[in-house]
Amino acid sequence: MVLLTAAMMAIEIAVGYATNSMALLADGWHMATHVGALGLASAAYWVSRRFAGHRAFAFGTGKVRALAGYTSAVALGLVAVAMVVESAERLARPHVIDFVTSLPVAVLGFFVNLVSVFLLHGHENHDDEHEHDHNHRAALLHVVADTFTSALAIAALLAGRVLGWSWLDGVSGIVGGLVILKWGAGLSRSAAFELLDLSPSSAIEDEIREVLEALDDVRVRDLHVWSLGGGAKSCIVTLVTAAPRDARSYREALTRFALAHLTIEVQRGEEGHEGAALA
Repeated sequence: MVLLTAAMMAIEIAVGYATNSMALLADGWHMATHVGALGLASAAYWVSRRFAGHRAFAFGTGKVRALAGYTSAVALGLVAVAMVVESAERLARPHVIDFVTSLPVAVLGFFVNLVSVFLLHGHENHDDEHEHDHNHRAALLHVVADTFTSALAIAALLAGRVLGWSWLDGVSGIVGGLVILKWGAGLSRSAAFELLDLSPSSAIEDEIREVLEALDDVRVRDLHVWSLGGGAKSCIVTLVTAAPRDARSYREALTRFALAHLTIEVQRGEEGHEGAALA
């Protein structure tokens, strides 16, 4: 898939420059980030699996994929900005476009992107690990965005050839760039939250607190939940109770949350002079 996309990228960029089609050129340069995203995603999966048991990664390698997803989203945003700027310049200084040559190439690029979308989306449906994976989302977003820009390019080139609306070539680049910029911003935001250990949701903290405080004579003094990447979560909680229980009883109460890492500290009494960490 990567080789096919790389070949299509080279064709679109070359033909885009030769025919003065900004729509095709924007699609080609965006396809270049598509190739980079697929390569980066593959590298991230290799690293995360190769070092999954390495002790240097205290909480696993899930965030390697989040980092790759964030990097990919930033690259997508930069290309989108470049698309908007170049398209605006083309609108200000129009070029004569060879619609006969550029249109078939845009159609071919669209079908190549469709194949990539189906392959990646099908892989997602057969692997639950990808449900919360920013790396996979980034790769999928790249190919979906590329398919979108291909569709815009086809529409603009058709309108230019049939109706003589050459200005749509530049407009399609601006519209495509702005939409892709919005998509990339959303992905980079969610990936950044994961990298910065922001709590995935206040709702899960409230649920954990409610479950623990439903136990007899238990008060939650401190609670932290954060994402480890790939949908895995970690939790550290401090409990205060006059009559500490066995560690297993507290862990069993939280089984339904499927926490990858759980550390519970139990402090006796309100003052918490005595404590024990229960892994």
